[in-house]
Amino acid sequence: MGEEPRSVEVAGHRLVCPICGADRFTQGRSLLNTRGLTFLRLDWANREADNYICASCGHILWFLPSPEGQAI
Repeated sequence: MGEEPRSVEVAGHRLVCPICGADRFTQGRSLLNTRGLTFLRLDWANREADNYICASCGHILWFLPSPEGQAI
């Protein structure tokens, strides 16, 4: 993850870690695997989620894209 931690806004609200109260995060993306698509070897077709990892304690916050296909 070579990026610098930064402050993040989600749906117009500044993101704060619910565990330690810090406000600096690095961003990642994760596949949300399902048994059916994995069985068919189509993992690439699964949905993705945005992750924000607290730079202070490592707690991970997960967000699904909005229904319009844009990140929240």
